[in-house]
Amino acid sequence: AKILSLGNIFSKTLYCLGLYYKYDIKTVISVGGFSAAAATFASILKVGCKLYIHEQNSRMGKLNQITTKFATEVFSSFDDKSRIKDYPVSKEFFATARVRDKVKTVSFFGGSQGAVCINDFALKVAPRLNEMGIKIIHQTGKTDYERVEFAYRELNIQADVFDFSRKIPQKMAKSDFAVSRAGASTLWELCANHLPTFFIPYKHAAADHQYYNAKVLFDKGLCFLKREEELSEDYFFEAINSDIHKISIELISSINPNAISLIVNIILEDSK
Repeated sequence: AKILSLGNIFSKTLYCLGLYYKYDIKTVISVGGFSAAAATFASILKVGCKLYIHEQNSRMGKLNQITTKFATEVFSSFDDKSRIKDYPVSKEFFATARVRDKVKTVSFFGGSQGAVCINDFALKVAPRLNEMGIKIIHQTGKTDYERVEFAYRELNIQADVFDFSRKIPQKMAKSDFAVSRAGASTLWELCANHLPTFFIPYKHAAADHQYYNAKVLFDKGLCFLKREEELSEDYFFEAINSDIHKISIELISSINPNAISLIVNIILEDSK
């Protein structure tokens, strides 16, 4: 399978190289990953073509490790050497942002595919949250929706339960505290929304990057963090009873809304 993959990358690299010469491509922007490999290698091989890399995570992927030495510029929100440290986030998350004062609603986000670990933890803490008068918003993922939705009905808890939604900015806006995985996009979307978060990283993520993504914020006192095997209800309730107002205010300066413009401006300046 690996040999076939390498052969596929080689053939697609030649295909991309042909396209680059046909349309006289002078700039390529890569975010890494297998699907970007052929186009990235072709940009290195084409004479007069500049490669720019946006590394999304705190732990650099294999493709970016190989190609960074050929890049004109590498952008990363986790690298102090990066000229632009802000992450490209949809303006919706900034537009719906607010400073939180008290936890009245908690959201559980396991990503579009859901996370059984987060779903199970949510159901454990749900009765106590309900007793405290705290509302629940819960994204379950498609495969676990029926089980979780049924469990809330059995607990006689009225929660906003859904499998997938394109209205995540609005769901975040209603929330005062979140429990979430720590993929880079989700992490910075939560920061842009000024939403204090308890991160539970996906333990099988490449190079454990989700844990180290969240640890960057955790070391600054801007989030709560536990591995799946360390999950504790006591820690969770200590978190939601902590000074979330202070965290929410400090999250404002963790990310600026103009990352895309800043990155593009640097690329355009270089092309002059």
